[in-house]
Amino acid sequence: MRVVAGIFGVVLILLMLFEFFVTFLLPRRVRRDPRIARGLTRLLWLPWRALARRVSPATADTWLGFFGPFALLFQLVVWTLGLMTGYALLEWGAVGGTFGDRLLSSSGVFLSAESPSGSTAGHLIGLFEAASGVAVVFIVIGYLPAVYAAFSRRETAVSQLATRGGSPPAAGLLLHQAIGRQHWQELKGELQAWEEWAAELMETHLSYPLLGFYRSQHVSQNWLAALTAMVDVAAFVKATAPEGKVRAADVTFGIGRHAFADLALQFRLERGAVQERLTADEFDQLYSIVEAATDDSVGRETAHRRLAELREQYEPNAEALARFLALDLPRWLPAELESVRQPGGGVGGGGRDLVGQPPRR
Repeated sequence: MRVVAGIFGVVLILLMLFEFFVTFLLPRRVRRDPRIARGLTRLLWLPWRALARRVSPATADTWLGFFGPFALLFQLVVWTLGLMTGYALLEWGAVGGTFGDRLLSSSGVFLSAESPSGSTAGHLIGLFEAASGVAVVFIVIGYLPAVYAAFSRRETAVSQLATRGGSPPAAGLLLHQAIGRQHWQELKGELQAWEEWAAELMETHLSYPLLGFYRSQHVSQNWLAALTAMVDVAAFVKATAPEGKVRAADVTFGIGRHAFADLALQFRLERGAVQERLTADEFDQLYSIVEAATDDSVGRETAHRRLAELREQYEPNAEALARFLALDLPRWLPAELESVRQPGGGVGGGGRDLVGQPPRR
């Protein structure tokens, strides 16, 4: 029995160390992804999200905002308890005694609260366990700043987009403001900046999947809406311009579509049914904006067909992510169309400022 317990302890230790390594250290996706971590996240997230649907929107957003940090701490606790239990089983198999005593001793050694005692085998096991505990502490110390630095950079870009595209962001407002400022060329520069942000967001959210659950500071903003609005703009410019004319739109659309596909794969999501975010009348309004700014836009019907083909490449993945993460996708035009007709008419599509309060008149 003790031999079986010792073997099981070794397997548990190796499994926990491997999962910890893949989850917290490996900065890329591999075929053998951290299945235990993904399973724990889903196990927590589904009832967490279900409970949020039963309360008010403001309370739900606060409740959902707790999930990312809590899930990170929960995973750390699971790996730590798993390692303690594994070493306790190994020590019980090698030294004997009662399992309860071995578990208490293992916990103390792992947390460096006491020294290993007993036989030489017990000292060796305790040495490896203490080394594992120190390694876990140092890895977590390095991991948390990296996660929150990536979160900070993401939210900085989301807030910057809100001043241009509203809160929540709208592709129509971004296009309209580019025309209103008579800076159509400036939009191409913004597309290049969005390309860099989308690439960084994809890299950080693949390396740290829990970042996807971290909510923005403002209820009307979220990273998925920002990414969607950016790709919406790139898709519309790409659809209305002659083939290959706006290289920045081609590249930004490509990296955005890639980000949606990889993130949906990261969370094991199937492409979902798309809710219509752009009506025919709204398309006509946006087409008129672009047509007024350029002298070589393609025909209206051609642009509509090309845009539908482009949207099919990313919107199903965006919808799947929105449903799974309980985030809202933006419409192409703000709720109050007056903000589109009047350049600079407030930062929010719904006439609201960055913190969700009515702007001063």
